[in-house]
Amino acid sequence: MMLVEETNVPLAALPVEQFKAHLRLGSGFTGATVQDAVLESFLRAAMAAIEARTGKALILRAFTYTLERWRDPAVQSLPVAPVAAVSAVTITDAGSTSEVVDPGDYRLIADGQVPQLRATGSCLPTIPTGGTVAVVFSAGYAPDWAGLPADLSQAVMLLAAHYYEYRDETTLGQGCMPFGVTSLIERYRRLRAGFGGVPG
Repeated sequence: MMLVEETNVPLAALPVEQFKAHLRLGSGFTGATVQDAVLESFLRAAMAAIEARTGKALILRAFTYTLERWRDPAVQSLPVAPVAAVSAVTITDAGSTSEVVDPGDYRLIADGQVPQLRATGSCLPTIPTGGTVAVVFSAGYAPDWAGLPADLSQAVMLLAAHYYEYRDETTLGQGCMPFGVTSLIERYRRLRAGFGGVPG
């Protein structure tokens, strides 16, 4: 299975000016925007870390989830939440011939933790041997920063500020996350299910 992010978070959706205020950086003088690219990179890094830890997409964008087989013949969980819509399901056989599945053959179960693609009949379309299915969907809380839940936006600010403050520390690559951030995102973390694992 493979998840591909088809569209990136646009710069316009990032709260660079709010982040400057959070860091209490000065403004109104020559070179006030000189650090914008650096601040953008820390915001993106913080968002990516929080999305990875929670399994949630913050800013709405498109993804493609490719599988060689369904986890269950009647239902397939999607790896990112919250899912706004499924735009296409395409079956490709071993000879690279593709066929778009009739949208009437499936429906989205928009669960906040584990969204699912569920068959409207007894089972989802058969994936041929050696073939794949690609599920194209959009996921995210909002198209811009203003629409994010307050605790998630605050968590991103805190983590980005942490990265900025300790930008010279080589240990940042080891997955450290301040306690305040983990507390804010705890309720968004994907619940474990089944035999100690998340439904695939």
